[in-house]
Amino acid sequence: MSAPPLDQARPYMTALADELAAAGAIRTGPWAAAFGHVPRHLFVPRWFAPETDHKGITVWREHHGAATADALAAVYRDQTLVTALDPDTAEQVDDTAWTGIPTSSSTLPSLMAGMLEDLSVEDGHRVLEIGTGTGYNAALLSARLGGHLVHSVDIDPALVDQAQRALSSVGFTPQLTTGDGTRTSSPVGRFDRIIATCSVPSIPAAWIEQSRPGTILVADVALGIEGGLVRLEVDARGRALGRFTTNAGRFMAARGEARTYPAPQRPERAAETGTRPSTVTADDIRGNYAFRLLLALRLPKAETVYHVDDAGAMSLQIQTADGSWARTPLAGQRSETVTYGGEAELWATVEDTWRWWNDAARPTHDSFGYAREAAGHAYVWHLPDGTRWNLPTT
Repeated sequence: MSAPPLDQARPYMTALADELAAAGAIRTGPWAAAFGHVPRHLFVPRWFAPETDHKGITVWREHHGAATADALAAVYRDQTLVTALDPDTAEQVDDTAWTGIPTSSSTLPSLMAGMLEDLSVEDGHRVLEIGTGTGYNAALLSARLGGHLVHSVDIDPALVDQAQRALSSVGFTPQLTTGDGTRTSSPVGRFDRIIATCSVPSIPAAWIEQSRPGTILVADVALGIEGGLVRLEVDARGRALGRFTTNAGRFMAARGEARTYPAPQRPERAAETGTRPSTVTADDIRGNYAFRLLLALRLPKAETVYHVDDAGAMSLQIQTADGSWARTPLAGQRSETVTYGGEAELWATVEDTWRWWNDAARPTHDSFGYAREAAGHAYVWHLPDGTRWNLPTT
C-alpha cells in the first residue's frame, strides 16, 4: 500500500508541530520548522497498536500504511508507535495480532521534541544519535542541521536499512552505521552533541570518548525500579555533570543483539516470611514518579513486577537480586499491608524512603543531579541539600 503524497500529509505535519509548540514541548522556531517539514508517516509504514484481549493480556494489533485519513491522523497524533516485536517472545494470536515485547518504536513526538530542545544544538554542531530506529529522529536532526552533521547508529541492520531508505526518499543523507552504540566509537571523531533513544544503566565510556569539553549528552538512565532522562555536559576532565530533565519519558533498553533481548536471569524467590501493616501503598509507588526514582537509588538493582495470587488478586512486588521480595495489594481492604519474604528490611527501606521524600516536601525528579566521574563511577544528589546516593557499577 503506497504512502499518501506529501501535500496530503502536510496539514497533519503542521498540526503536529503546532500541537507540540502549544504544549511547550517545542520551544524554538527551528524545531517547529523541522517537525512541520518531516513526514512521520514515511518512517512508520507499519506499526502495532496495543489492545487487551478477553484474558486481560496485551496484544499488538498490526497496522499498515497511511492510505486513509484515519490512519494518517493516527500517525500524526502525539503517541508512541511500536514498530517491531522481539521474535523470541512474539506469538501470533490471530491474522494481524501478536503478543510479545516491543523492541523498536517511533517515540512519542512530544518526548522527542523535549529531548531535542534539551540538546541545545546550534548551527554547525555535529550530533551522534544512539538508536536509529525508524529514522524519524535522524530526519528531524537532518532537517535542523543538515545530514552531513548527523551520525546515527543502531544494533539492528534491518532497521538501519529501512531507515536509510526512508531518509533517502525525503532527501536526507545522515551517516548511518550498524553496531552497538554503547560500546563502539565512531570512526569520524568527536561530537558536539549526543542523544540516545534507548535506555542505558549508566553513561557508557564510549560516549565520553566521543565527546569534547562542552559536549551535551541527553539520555535515559535506567536505575532498576525507575530511571529517567538526564542532560549532562562533559568537562575537560572527562566528567559528565548535569541533572534529570523536566521530561519524564522512558525508552526501551539498549540491546546487545540485533533483534531480541536476552532472557532475564532471576534468582529463586525466598519463602514467604509474614505480613504486617504498611505506611506505603501500591498507589503511593505507582502514582509518584519522583518517589520511584528515589526507591531506585535506595534499592539499587531491585525491580518492580506485578504478582497475581491463586485467587487472581494482583499486587505490586519489589524484588531484589538476593531473592528477597515484598508486595502490597493494588486495591482492596488490605491495601495498607505488606507481605514479604527473605530480607525483612526491604520494605522498611521503602517506608524510610517515603518518609524522606515527604519530609523534603516531595521534590520532583528534576530536583536531582546526576554525575558520571571520569573513572566511570556515578552518583545522584538532591540539588537543594546535597544528599547523595552512589550508584552501583555495571
